[in-house]
Amino acid sequence: MPAKPLAISVQGLAKSLGGRKVIEDFSIDVPTGQIFGFLGPNGSGKTTTIRMLCGLLTADAGTGRCLGYDIIGQSAAIKREVGYMPQRFGLYEDLSIRENLNFVARIYGVPEPARRVDATLERLGLVERARQLAGQLSGGWKQRLALAACLLHAPRLLLLDEPTAGVDPKARREFWDQIHELAAQGMTVLVSTHYMDEAERCHQVGYLAGGRLLIHGGVDEVIDQSGLTTFEVSGPALEALAADLRDRPGVEMTAAFGASLHVSGTDPALLERSIEPFRADPQFRWARTRPSLEDVFIHTLARAGVTMS
Repeated sequence: MPAKPLAISVQGLAKSLGGRKVIEDFSIDVPTGQIFGFLGPNGSGKTTTIRMLCGLLTADAGTGRCLGYDIIGQSAAIKREVGYMPQRFGLYEDLSIRENLNFVARIYGVPEPARRVDATLERLGLVERARQLAGQLSGGWKQRLALAACLLHAPRLLLLDEPTAGVDPKARREFWDQIHELAAQGMTVLVSTHYMDEAERCHQVGYLAGGRLLIHGGVDEVIDQSGLTTFEVSGPALEALAADLRDRPGVEMTAAFGASLHVSGTDPALLERSIEPFRADPQFRWARTRPSLEDVFIHTLARAGVTMS
């Protein structure tokens, strides 16, 4: 199967704000129709990167193209073909859903605006709420309205900045189903998120910390690249067990996962020797398991010396 054309290809992007380096040496390739997920602690540069890619911020250094346009010299052309959904709801709360969409359609100069608004209301399941004021909507319905506004001008690239923050699990699942439908139709999506279950639904993920892209690739690829060996242990007093294990050779990370504990390291032989005495204790049940994306995320940030906030 021939490779898909690249929707985004950037090399060496850098950006400083207020005299502080926010992004350094950022490079990615994103094929058309893929969903690329950005993960990272607060202040890692996710929002700045997204804004550079859609032309809202100009990079201080680096080169690249987005949707075939030069990101430095043709940012206005990029903006016309991008739908950008910021972290905060940005539509008018004293207007109805339909009135908000009509306004956005006029701003973009959408042809046949009434028909396009009707089609978008239908596509996002908003027809029955079209007359409801935006300010009266729950977080999930506001999110759906914001996505509808992003899609009115038929963009080729969708940029979503933590779009599901504060939204209930059902609304999050429905939102991601919609995103996958859009990607299947050829739309490229960049999304920043703190949720590991959402990251696992992306075709590619990247970890940003301290303005640098520490690791990126497909989910399975990222997990394999980490080199982590992970054991899952269940039983009583897991906090005490974690404290006993943390300083032992080969134990690079312990992390609680519900009623179990993940114990990980990059030297399998050394890790097994350190946990061997504890595996003999019948109160604990041990099993080797595949590292989760969260295991890899925490381990990557720890090795980079980054503290979560």
